Amino acid sequence: MNKIRLNIDGYTIEAEEGQNLLQAALDAGIYIPHLCYHPDLTPQGGCKLCTVEVEGEGTVQSCETIVTEGMRVKTKTEKVKHRRAVALELMLASHPKDCTSCDKYLNCELQALMQYMGVAHSRLREIDKENTRIAPSDQLIKREMYRCIQCGRCVRACQELRGIGALQYNKKDGETYIGTKDDVPLSETDCRFCGACVEVCPTGAIQDVKGIFSKDSPRNLALVPCKDKCPAHTDIPMYVRLAQQGRYSDAVSVFREKLTFPHSLGFVCTHTCESGCKRNHVNEAVSIRELKRFSVEHDKEESWKKRAFHNPSTGKKAAVIGGGAAGMTAAYYLAKKGHSVTVFERQPMAGGMLSYGIPKYRLPQDIVNQELETLVAAGIQLVPDTKITSADEVLKKGFDAVLVAVGAQKGKRPPAYSGTWKNTLDAVDFCRLANEEKLPDLGDTITVYGGGNVAFDCARTAKMKGVSTVRVVCLEPRDKMLADKEEVTCALEEGIEILNSKSMLGLEEAVLDAGEEKTGAGMGAITGQNAGAGQAAVTGLRLVNVLSFRFGEKGLELETEAGSETVLKTDTLVFATGQQPDLTEDFGIDLHRGSFVKINDALGTGKEGIFAAGDAVTGTKSVVEAIESGRRAAMSIDRFLGGDGNIEEILYDREKQNPKIGTIENFAGLKRAEQLCGKCDATGEALRCLQCDLRLDIQKVKYWVDAHYKQVKEAAE
Repeated sequence: MNKIRLNIDGYTIEAEEGQNLLQAALDAGIYIPHLCYHPDLTPQGGCKLCTVEVEGEGTVQSCETIVTEGMRVKTKTEKVKHRRAVALELMLASHPKDCTSCDKYLNCELQALMQYMGVAHSRLREIDKENTRIAPSDQLIKREMYRCIQCGRCVRACQELRGIGALQYNKKDGETYIGTKDDVPLSETDCRFCGACVEVCPTGAIQDVKGIFSKDSPRNLALVPCKDKCPAHTDIPMYVRLAQQGRYSDAVSVFREKLTFPHSLGFVCTHTCESGCKRNHVNEAVSIRELKRFSVEHDKEESWKKRAFHNPSTGKKAAVIGGGAAGMTAAYYLAKKGHSVTVFERQPMAGGMLSYGIPKYRLPQDIVNQELETLVAAGIQLVPDTKITSADEVLKKGFDAVLVAVGAQKGKRPPAYSGTWKNTLDAVDFCRLANEEKLPDLGDTITVYGGGNVAFDCARTAKMKGVSTVRVVCLEPRDKMLADKEEVTCALEEGIEILNSKSMLGLEEAVLDAGEEKTGAGMGAITGQNAGAGQAAVTGLRLVNVLSFRFGEKGLELETEAGSETVLKTDTLVFATGQQPDLTEDFGIDLHRGSFVKINDALGTGKEGIFAAGDAVTGTKSVVEAIESGRRAAMSIDRFLGGDGNIEEILYDREKQNPKIGTIENFAGLKRAEQLCGKCDATGEALRCLQCDLRLDIQKVKYWVDAHYKQVKEAAE
């Protein structure tokens, strides 16, 4: 691109040939006020605020004036200031005086311009435009059009950037205003809810509805809430877009940049990304997890393998105790960084909860095995059937670093129910025995106490094993249950009873003594001498209705319904009330909360060279959170071993996306596909994506106080 030279207010600058004068000045650090202009949109010169004087031409709109060689420009003459003041006064005539009531207060281009030009809130004239109040509410975009100054940015963004045209200029009763065709809600137009109109609006006329985006996240994450909610911050819009194009191998490459076990996650991920999906506010979230699974299963090329890094040997040795999602992820990246890695796993197979905690009807074992093989192939030595009792001892065997990733493999019950009864099981043991096909006789009736996903894993497994009566009892009301909605729905369809808002007052038990059966009387019987006898069996649960509950300083605090006590008979009782690591002080590292590993910000344990990650640190979390924890552990351990801690890799080269997403018939009404039976289903589901990430490609307007506009003066000085 050829460069030309021109002079603005005594400063000589360079500009690109064919560039408009306003943008040339802004790029050079010289501020010229403007409002209808946006660098990504076609100039229309409507606001008149960018007026300047050009030698030999007089006053012109700088956004519509193309630079020429030797051009001499003045931006602050009295004539220029007067024209700008009149233009701004006309805009303010119909604009509300009170800025403090606007959500854009202190972050508004119009307000900043008023300060720059020294214009007070008082008006020389006031105009009341009735039609600016026509703006039906929408789920994602709030339109307060009485704040609109008709700069037209939103209309141009909708038409030029996105190729949609949901917004337009309307005329009614002699007034011109911005709205939709027939002034219907955006959901009844071709709107794709991309947020481009919000991004370019210089006032508070068009805004995001409060609560859509996190206030605590960086802007580049907050504006893409699915990515923000994902613990690994996977580039979800990109792989959904690639899936829509049928480029499944590229889609897999994108999420393999952040995630091990992508196929397993396609079955069992808690998909918090979907809870953040903006589409929820239109109708239902995009089936992100299903698109991930579909892409993996249709990846015939595995192109990610050609781009994956693998560093030469460093001569350093690392040990990982525990071959679950966190441990295997850390081991994988440490091996890729060139370290020699050994994983010690106490079970016959690695995989942790993927192999032993999640029922096979939800996650087939052959899928876990295939993904484990991929990780081991990176250079991991896997040692199964090996229980490690001391992290110190491992460190002394010639390893330079040790990662404790043993998981939370031990059940955690309320203290009052810590006794032993022959017909009670902890959920974690129930799931392991089920996967090993070693479950005992469960009888005709089984009760699962707890309301999370693990509780429903146990309940649904029992039903599939032929138990006639299966119940889930939990504290939470139906709409507040911790389990995924789909788990609850499936359980109900399978005939499983769910008793909500219930708490246990105690247990009833029977004790076999010389052939005679004795019945205990609730808590007194189970917490005394019979609790450890090994001959006692639970026969029933004494329950009470819960009106409300909370966890306070003294633990669980309940408000119960008087006179609502009942007894629920059962043959087997499963406690699904939490899990914890099976660690003691003999393991040689600092613990807290009983058996959880105490760590610092770098995941170090306080003993040099020993780190910890995963459920052993946090308690039971999701698979994707365990993977992210393993990634962070790999970074910390690599730095400890002399590396740079960088495990990031680009497995797919991003292309500049076409911002013109165009229209889709009945876009707001497109229904979610729960299962993807073919490529047409996958394409259709991916098309429901709002493509929130495209908003990040829209340039941010710099205010006159931005440091960028101080550069020219400082250079001159």
